[in-house]
Amino acid sequence: MTALTWIGSLWYWFANVTGPIYLWMTSKVDDRWIVAASCIICTVAMMLASITNAVWQLYLTQGVLSGIGTSLAWFSCMRAPQQWFKKRRGLAVGITMAASGCGGLIISNMSNACFQTIGYRWALRILGFFNLVFLGIAAATCFRLNPTPKNVPVVDVKDWKNKKFIILVIIHFIGNFAFYIPSSYVPAYATHLGIESWIKTNLSAVMSAMMVIGKIGLGFVSDYIGRFNMAVICGCMACIAHLAVWLTASSESSMWAFAVLYGLFGGGYIAMITAVIGQVAGEDRIDSGTGWCFFAWSWGGFAAQPVASAIIESSGSDNFTGAIVYGGVLFFGGACGCIILRIMQGGTKIFRKV
Repeated sequence: MTALTWIGSLWYWFANVTGPIYLWMTSKVDDRWIVAASCIICTVAMMLASITNAVWQLYLTQGVLSGIGTSLAWFSCMRAPQQWFKKRRGLAVGITMAASGCGGLIISNMSNACFQTIGYRWALRILGFFNLVFLGIAAATCFRLNPTPKNVPVVDVKDWKNKKFIILVIIHFIGNFAFYIPSSYVPAYATHLGIESWIKTNLSAVMSAMMVIGKIGLGFVSDYIGRFNMAVICGCMACIAHLAVWLTASSESSMWAFAVLYGLFGGGYIAMITAVIGQVAGEDRIDSGTGWCFFAWSWGGFAAQPVASAIIESSGSDNFTGAIVYGGVLFFGGACGCIILRIMQGGTKIFRKV
C-alpha cells in the first residue's frame, strides 16, 4: 500500500465513527442541523485539502475531517428510509444505498477528468462545491418521522442485550472485510490475465452499475419474498461469485461474468443487511441500531485493503488466490450469520416470508 492509500482508509473509518453516539446527537439536535454541519465540514475539508503540500495534511483534511463530516450526513440519510417506509423498506433502502454506486460511476470519472485537465487542486475544490450543493439540499429535506428521544446516554448499549442484534453486528463487521476486495483488485487481476486496459476499466464500471441495479432490484424483490431470505441469497451468491467464478477465472468472459454476478449480489447484500436493522433492533431502536451496525462495518473499510494486500504480497505479487479465497470465506461466514438470523427471526420453514 502507498501512503496515499491510507487517506481512503482513514476517510472510511471516520465516515462511520459517530455511529455509537448518533442517537445521543439526535436527542440534542435536529437531523437537518446535523446534515447542515456535515455540509459545512465536508466543503471546508475539500477546500483545505486543495491547498495542502504534504501527505500528512491530506490525512487530516481529506481523511479525518472529511470523514467526520460524511459521518454526520451518512447516518441521517441511512436511517431516514427505515423510519418512513415499512412495507417497501427493502426498496427504499436499496434506492438510498444505490446512490453510492452512482457516485462510483459518475463522481469518480468526473474527478479523474478534472485531475487530468485542470489539476488536482481545482478538482478537490470542485468536489467541495459538489458537497456544498448536494449536502445543502439534503439538509433542507431531511425530516425526522419518529419523535426526538429524551435522556439518551452518550453511548447507548441497550441494543447489545439483543442476541439477534449481536449477530447482525457481527455480520456487518465481517462483511466489509470482503466487500471491497473485488473493487480493489479486479483491475489488477485483469492485468495479470493480460486483458486489455479499456476492458479492465470497464469491469469496474460494470461492477458499480450492477451494484446500483442489485441494491434497487433485489431490494424491490425482498419486499415480496422477505428481506432476511434475500440477505441469505445475496450472501451465498457473493460467496459463489468469489470461489466458483473469480477463483477460476482465466479469460475476459469469466471476468465479465464475475463483475456482473458480484455487482448484482454484492450490492444486494449490503442493502439487505441494512434493511433488516429495524426488524432486528426494533422500530424504536433504528437510530441506535444503524449507528452500531455501521460502526462495525467501518473496521473493514479501514483494514480490509491492508489485510488483502498483505495476503497477496505473502503469496507473490501476481498470486491473487489467497485474497480471493479470503473474500469468499468471509462472505460464506456472513451468509451463515444471515441463515442463523433468519431462523431466529422466522423459524425453519424454507418458503416462509421473513
